[in-house]
Amino acid sequence: MSACPDNRCDGSGFVFDDDRRRARPCSCRPARMARKRAAAVAGRLPKRFQGVSFDREPVASMNDAIIREVRTYVRGIDARLDEGRGIWFVGDVGTGKTTLAMLISKAAMEADRTVAIYSLPRLLALLRETYDDDSEFSLNDLIDRLCSVDLLHIDDVGAEQSSAWVLEQLYTIVNTRYEDGRALVLTTNLDEDALVTQIGKRTVSRIYEICGKPWPLRGGDHRVQHPMPVDGPMAEDDDMLWEGAAPSRYGRPLD
Repeated sequence: MSACPDNRCDGSGFVFDDDRRRARPCSCRPARMARKRAAAVAGRLPKRFQGVSFDREPVASMNDAIIREVRTYVRGIDARLDEGRGIWFVGDVGTGKTTLAMLISKAAMEADRTVAIYSLPRLLALLRETYDDDSEFSLNDLIDRLCSVDLLHIDDVGAEQSSAWVLEQLYTIVNTRYEDGRALVLTTNLDEDALVTQIGKRTVSRIYEICGKPWPLRGGDHRVQHPMPVDGPMAEDDDMLWEGAAPSRYGRPLD
């Protein structure tokens, strides 16, 4: 049980009135509840990216200007997250978008901030699963939890086939985080025009508000040129990959 930041309760989130024999919510309780909601979707870095660093390939061979920007973001990670300022990367397959995004998510985790990491296909699959009879969460509850983490990392934006439902859920998540001043880190293979066609102008507009202009990554496929080393055995049933899914479809199961 963590200590009360306001020094009013015993860490439970409630202040007990001995005279009235009643407990009332402490001033720290709203923040505690927000952290609890965020913890339900916060996860670890996928195993393949746990050893990612600025000194290892493929990052060591990437564009200097982009690496400087990522270093600046990482050095000021607390301030960036507190300000709700995100960052995003665009480029072809294998140009290092996900690796740079994982560097930022790793830095946020090391700063003890809550982070949720999903590919867009997996994230949408989780949202669809809320309609199942045995689902633990409602759609609104899951979206609320996704919007409570300090940093939401979405990979492969635009990789999902568009539908009215997909567009609405994605906009709801992005717009809620925009309104709440919470950061995003995103990757996409699509240029701006194609992204607008795929996920809608209003969602792209909100992404620009949160993240600014995307950082373009060009060049060959780093996965071929600089295969990423894996720290430890990489099993087919890696617990950070979903059974039967492509490697990009990661995301931590809800507890």
